[in-house]
Amino acid sequence: MKLLSTLALALLATAASAQESAPQATPTSIVAGAPVSDWRAIDPANLLVMTLAPDSSGKPRQVVIQLVPAPFSEGWVGNIRTLAGQHWWDGTTVYRVVDNWVSQWGDGEDDKPDAKPLPEGLKVIPESEYTAPMTCEVYKYDGKVLDERCAPAFAAIEAIDPYVMQGQTGFSGGWPVAFMLTPEGNRIWPTHCYGTVGVARDLSPDTGTGAELYAVIGHAPRALDRNIAVVGRVIEGIEHLSTLPRGKGEAGVYDDPALKVPIVSVRLGNDMPEADRPHFEFLASDSASFAQLMKVRANRSDEFYKVPAGGVDVCNVPVPMRRAASR
Repeated sequence: MKLLSTLALALLATAASAQESAPQATPTSIVAGAPVSDWRAIDPANLLVMTLAPDSSGKPRQVVIQLVPAPFSEGWVGNIRTLAGQHWWDGTTVYRVVDNWVSQWGDGEDDKPDAKPLPEGLKVIPESEYTAPMTCEVYKYDGKVLDERCAPAFAAIEAIDPYVMQGQTGFSGGWPVAFMLTPEGNRIWPTHCYGTVGVARDLSPDTGTGAELYAVIGHAPRALDRNIAVVGRVIEGIEHLSTLPRGKGEAGVYDDPALKVPIVSVRLGNDMPEADRPHFEFLASDSASFAQLMKVRANRSDEFYKVPAGGVDVCNVPVPMRRAASR
């Protein structure tokens, strides 16, 4: 009996040692191990490809933007499709760069005498569409909530967010979002994170047409949430916008015209030649891999991290993207 107990203790110690020596999961290892079924393809029709003039060394510069899906910002996204379809941005510039804030492009000030005429048919979108309705069905048994299904689907982060004290942040369809209970019911909206693309506008009630766009190149400006339209996110080429010289003119507009970066073309992915169409996929936010990724982001315990944070901001769980083969 004593020999058996000794053997059992030895086996337990070996198992514990093996468990301790096993490498802890990291965001990189989770993404690398995610099965093919956890990835979702992005339709090229939902990608906006902006080609900038080559840099000073002659290297090409391309920025790929994924447009936000319905039910978010549908009016502005529709305008953007019209603008891209009519090649409106061709020949305009990136003309404003503010440190730790945004890079902005388009024709510049809309009210200048020589402003580029906008295409006909662009919609005027009300401020109410900065958010979208969210419906939830709660399933109960004996007074206990067993399941709660929402549309749009929502994967929550278990952490308090200072920008939605009566709501929650999480992910919907692979996008960082927040929702909140308002007198009009649940409202949901995409959040401003690094790389987010939004619609520049004048003072309220103006909401912008979508002709003047910006990309966030600094700390997530979450105070802009629900105050301006989020229409997409840069999924490739953000370095071509984030490393530009900072504007010294008013509000970061380039006071030296030579600093403006010419835009060669802006096209929807499906309007490009087949051989040039971009193909990307993202890790689905309703997958087991993404659920594990959120937990690890909030509680890093690998070799580098000794003090787990115990929580995570929605913008600090970047949705994994990767190039994909054409289908």
